[in-house]
Amino acid sequence: MHYVYLLRSQSQPAQTYIDYIADLRARLKAHNLGNSSHTSKYSPWELVTYVALSAKPQALAFERYLKSHS
Repeated sequence: MHYVYLLRSQSQPAQTYIDYIADLRARLKAHNLGNSSHTSKYSPWELVTYVALSAKPQALAFERYLKSHS
């Protein structure tokens, strides 16, 4: 499965983060451990929602759509 997910910073709730990944649990853990330069200064993060898609191209297209603020 391929996941597109939305995180919200618990320390600064106005900060959100959208991304794509195949292993959602491991990636959320990495975000909260500060292993991502894009999200480390706003940790801890909470998972707001995710969408599971069976095809990687569809997941990447959906991620692009969400990031476009359409």
